[in-house]
Amino acid sequence: MRGAPAPFPWDEAIGLGLGVLRLTPEAFWKTTPRELALALRALGIGASAPISRAAFDDLMRRHPDG
Repeated sequence: MRGAPAPFPWDEAIGLGLGVLRLTPEAFWKTTPRELALALRALGIGASAPISRAAFDDLMRRHPDG
């Protein structure tokens, strides 16, 4: 049995659409979630998965603090 799906992140979507992309409210509400995601990805927002533990460990070995 699965849990309920996560609710759509309206606050984040509106903030990004109006604040980052500077869409008018009318343009924002005409934009589909897919279009919004693609526009944000073009700006490098949400474009990649988090770094893996192995990649992070390698980065720390190559560039240690201190």
